[in-house]
This record gives sequence, C-alpha cells and structure tokens, in this order.
Amino acid sequence: MSGRHGHSKRSHGHSSGHSSSHGSSSRASRRGTQSVSQLIESLNTHRINTLTELRRIERVAADSSAEDQVAFQEPMTSAWTYYVTSHQMLNELRNLTRNYPFSSDALDDAKYRVSNDPDSNRSWNYAWLVLIKVKNDRMVDSYATAEAAKPEMWGGRFPEAEEAQQLAACLAWEWHEALEQMLRHWEEPPTTTGY
Repeated sequence: MSGRHGHSKRSHGHSSGHSSSHGSSSRASRRGTQSVSQLIESLNTHRINTLTELRRIERVAADSSAEDQVAFQEPMTSAWTYYVTSHQMLNELRNLTRNYPFSSDALDDAKYRVSNDPDSNRSWNYAWLVLIKVKNDRMVDSYATAEAAKPEMWGGRFPEAEEAQQLAACLAWEWHEALEQMLRHWEEPPTTTGY
C-alpha cells in the first residue's frame, strides 16, 4: 500500500502555510490528493458501506481528475459489490419497509438475474443494477403475491384469496416506495450506455 502515503509534504517547500498564494494552492492540492487516498482507503476497508455515503464518494469520483477517476474505479466497483453481498442493501431496504420487510428472496433472485444478464456490463455499480433489475422485471408484485400467500404470514394457516390479495397490495406498495426511494439516489443511471 505504498501509494497511500506516496507524496512528501516537504517537496512543496512551504511548511508554515502563510507565505504565498502558491503555498495555499499547494496545500489545497495536497489536501485533495490526501482526501482521495483517504476515500479510497475507506472504500477498500469497507468503513463506508451505506448507500448515501457510497453515492457521496461516487459523486466525488465523478468530479475528480482523470487520474483520480482511474484510481477510484476498482475500489468503487468493489465497494458497491460488497454493499450488496454483505447484506447492507437488504438491511437498508428493510429499514425502509418496517411494516412489511423487503423480501430477501426477491433480492437474491435479482442478484442472480443480474449475474446472468449480458447487459449488466453497462454499469460498474452492482447495487444500481440489482435495484433496477427488481424494478424493470416487475419483481416486487410477483414476490409480494408469493409472500402474501405463505402460511407463515397467517399464523400457519392458508389465507383466503382475498386476504392474500390485500396483503400482497400492502407489501407491494411499501416495497415499491422503498425501491423508488433508493433509486432516487441516482440522478442519472450509473452506466456507460446512458440507460
């Protein structure tokens, strides 16, 4: 990990920091480089593993220099994958669906579908790919219907069709809301294709 501390503060020549505008721009530049390395380190160590914080770093990466964008690429991709595979995405979805916890089966199915979809190479962002797959494949409604019909949702008994339909509608409404809330974190699709 020599790249983390690869620059030398002494090489900039202004240790006091009060000398000139050149000194302050050197310090600002150094701070920017340091913060990029700190952000990358936090991605690599998974200290940052929430949708909001990962999106914040993704925005920083998008606005950074070409060199820094290259440096961010692999850690950012890995961080999004970890966010999904560490169950943090499911935890956040369930925090948004407290009345009717989001289906882990739906999320697992979406992950499987993404891994078998040749169009998935259009994005580095595994979390977005999984969420958009749930939405585009209309998985919420089918999983809500299946979940609502399970006897464990009804104290071990099989529900009447109308009961199951009413519960499915409640599940689907809350799950759709959570899905849309998470997808709103992206103003534009994080893709190379624009869709």
